[in-house]
Amino acid sequence: MTGSAAGPVIVTEYNVYPASAHRRKSTVIASMKPFSSTIPFQPLSYVDRLEERTVESVEMVVMHATELPDLAMAREFGEEIHHAESRTGNSGHFYIDRDGSVEQWVPLERVAHHVRGHNADSIGIELVHRGRWPDWFDSGHQDWNDPYPDEQITALIGLLQKLESTLPNLGRIAGHDELDTDMIPASNDPAVMIHRKLDPGPTFPWPTVMQAIPLARLATGKASGKKDLTTETQRSQRSQR
Repeated sequence: MTGSAAGPVIVTEYNVYPASAHRRKSTVIASMKPFSSTIPFQPLSYVDRLEERTVESVEMVVMHATELPDLAMAREFGEEIHHAESRTGNSGHFYIDRDGSVEQWVPLERVAHHVRGHNADSIGIELVHRGRWPDWFDSGHQDWNDPYPDEQITALIGLLQKLESTLPNLGRIAGHDELDTDMIPASNDPAVMIHRKLDPGPTFPWPTVMQAIPLARLATGKASGKKDLTTETQRSQRSQR
């Protein structure tokens, strides 16, 4: 069950064994604060106004790119209020900088606004990457050429492995562009339609990541490890990004 922002919640923690062995559950009490003691917890100012959920409801990770030049600018954007009714903004749960440093901005027990239509059962991970910045919707600025540093991808894989071993129902991963497929008029020419979302972009090393994690990629439905995904749960959202 989920408590208040300051109160305890029940988290199901897995002891991980070889694939042939059974996985044993143990129930522990954890405050709704950092996911890991090794990851700095920098909660957004409106975190206590985000919708609550249980960690058992988390089924999917969504990969994002900030499409901004640095983490500081991503923080500024994350603190902006975009949802007047709840007085909350758009953000991921975790942010990974270019040097591989990781920060958590939203507790797993809160619903972050990071992907339209899939917020309630997902975790958003944002990788600092310029993407199409600063002309995101200019038809002549849709190339995505910068690679992701090895340090950033190594940190991502470690985070994904930790999340999968901790969250009992986490089994899928998808790119933001695979869930938000809307086309919009280009800012410089309304007659030209462009993708609203491209992240994590064509330079994101999907094969490298998928070989290292036991999650199923939503785009293919093929699991790379121990999770067997046969159905997709889609939940209605009040808040969208």
